[in-house]
Amino acid sequence: MASVDPQNGFCSKTKIFHSLRSPAPLPPPSQPLSITDYTLSLLRSNPAFSPSTTDFLIDSATGNRLSYADFIRQVHSLSAALVTKFPSRAGNQVALILSPTSFHIPVIYFSLISLGVTVSPVNPISTKSELTDLVRLCNPAIAFATSSVASKLPTSAFPLGTIIIDSPQFLSMLQTPSPNFIHRQVKQSDTAGILYSSGTTGRIKGVELTHRNFIAITAASQHNKFVRDENAPQPEPHPVSLFPLPLFHVFGFFMLIRATSLGETLVLMEKFDFNNMLKAVEKYKVTYMPVSPPLVVAMAKSDLVPKYDLSSLILIGCGGAPLGKEVAKSFAARFPHVQIVQGYGMTETGGGVTGMNRPDECQHYGSAGRLSCNVEAKIVDPETGEALSPMRQGELWLRGPMIMKGYVGDKEATAATMDFEGWLKTGDLCFFDSDGFLFIVDRLKELIKYKAYQVPPAELERYLQSIPEVVDAAVIPYPDEEAGQIPMAYVVRKPGSKISEAQIMEIIAKQVSPYKKIRKVAFINAIPKTPAGKILRRELVKHASSGASSKL
Repeated sequence: MASVDPQNGFCSKTKIFHSLRSPAPLPPPSQPLSITDYTLSLLRSNPAFSPSTTDFLIDSATGNRLSYADFIRQVHSLSAALVTKFPSRAGNQVALILSPTSFHIPVIYFSLISLGVTVSPVNPISTKSELTDLVRLCNPAIAFATSSVASKLPTSAFPLGTIIIDSPQFLSMLQTPSPNFIHRQVKQSDTAGILYSSGTTGRIKGVELTHRNFIAITAASQHNKFVRDENAPQPEPHPVSLFPLPLFHVFGFFMLIRATSLGETLVLMEKFDFNNMLKAVEKYKVTYMPVSPPLVVAMAKSDLVPKYDLSSLILIGCGGAPLGKEVAKSFAARFPHVQIVQGYGMTETGGGVTGMNRPDECQHYGSAGRLSCNVEAKIVDPETGEALSPMRQGELWLRGPMIMKGYVGDKEATAATMDFEGWLKTGDLCFFDSDGFLFIVDRLKELIKYKAYQVPPAELERYLQSIPEVVDAAVIPYPDEEAGQIPMAYVVRKPGSKISEAQIMEIIAKQVSPYKKIRKVAFINAIPKTPAGKILRRELVKHASSGASSKL
C-alpha cells in the first residue's frame, strides 16, 4: 500500500497501523486443526529435534525430568483414557482445572484440547465463593484438581465428576495403552480455552480463546523469533526456559504452547520464590525467562543476585506492565549480556501482540516493541472516536486472527469491548512513535484526575522504582476536596532504609510537572499483585480509604 509509511506502518488514508514484520503463514481457517495437533506438527518439523533425548519439563525443586517422548506418550494415554467420557463431538464441554503448576498440567491441557474439550484453568488459591462464581460462568462438565484444593469446589457441580490429579487413578490414566493417537475433528473456530481476565478493574470475566487464536499467535512467535547479535557465541545453547509464571494465566498458558512448538526445555516452579528462581537459573543453565516488571526491578537491585552464577541467561521477556527506562538501564548495567525483550498483550489477545526481535529494538527503553505480524492497530481518541496519527495518545484498538471470540456468557461486555469490524478496545492509553514502537501510558480507567489534568500512575511508579532505596511502589488516586484526586504512593523500602515520605516526594517533584507530584506516601511490606505481576490498585484504594494504619 503506497499510503503506508515504511518507517512506522501507519496508513494515512485509513489511520491504521500495520505490522512492519513479514506476515506469518497460517493454515486455511476451514481446515480442522486443534492447537495440540498444530503445536506437535511444528515440533516434529524441527530437523534438529530428538524427542527421546530432549527434556521437556524439569521440576526446579526436585530436579525430576520428563522427556518430550514421555510427554507425548502421556498425552496419548490420557486422551485414550478420557475419550469414553466425551462423545465424538465434545462440542461445548468445558473442563475446569484447579491445580498448582506441575508436570501433569501440560499433559492435561494438550490431551483435553486434542479431544476438542475446552480447558478452563483457575488460580488454585481461589476461595470457595470465587470458584462458585467461575463454575457458574463457564459451566464445566468435569473438573481436574489436586487433593489439597478439591474440597473448595462446589459439590455435585460437575456431571462427569472430579478427577484428582495426585491420585493413583489419575497416574494409571497416564499409563493407559494407546496404540494410536486419537484424532478428533476439531474446528479452528471452536473454543480451546476459557481464561480469566485478572479483574483489576471490575468483576472477573471469562475470555473465550479459539484454536485459531492460539494457532495465529504461535505462528507469529515462530515467525518472529528473536535474532541475536551476530557476535553472540555459536552454536547457541539448547534453549532452557524458567517458568516463574502460573500456567493458569494467559502469559504462562501461551508461553507453554510456544515453548513446546519450539522444542524448548521448561523449568517449572510450583510456587514462586525469588531466591529459588536464582538458584534454578544457576543449576539448570537457564537461557530465557518470561517475567513481569517487578522481577526485573528485583534482579536489578537485589543483593542476592551476585551470589549466583547467572551467566547462562541470554534473554528476558518482560510483559504485564510498562517497564521504566531507568529500571531497564540499571538491569543492563548489571547484566550487560542479557537482552530485555519487552512486549504487550492481554488475556483477550491470547498472548503478546507487540514485541522486539533484534538487539537494536531492545534499546527502545520504555517501549513495548513493534506490532507482531498479522496484527493491525489504531490509536483512538476516547472523547471523539477519531483515529490518531503517530506520537498522539489515545486508546489502543487491535485487530487480527488472535483476538478473542468474546466473554463467555456476557454479550454486553463483549459488545462493549469489540466492535462490528473486529476491533478490540484494549482500555489502554498508548501511542506509537515515528518508528512504529508502541508506548503504554496507562490504563484509561486508572488515570488520576488531578484538577483538570490526567496523571498516569505507571509513569510515577517508574520514577519511584528508579530510587535506589525503593524496592517496589504503586500509585493510586486519593480523594481530595480541592483537587478531586491526588497521587498517593505506596512504597516498599529496601531493608534497613530510612528514606522518608518528604524525601520521596522531593525526589519525584524534581522529575515531573507540578500537577503530577506525589502528595502522599505510605510505607508497606509488599505491593498486592495478580499472579501476572499487575498491581491490585483496588486493594490499595480500599486500604487508603479505610484510613488503616496497618500494613498490607
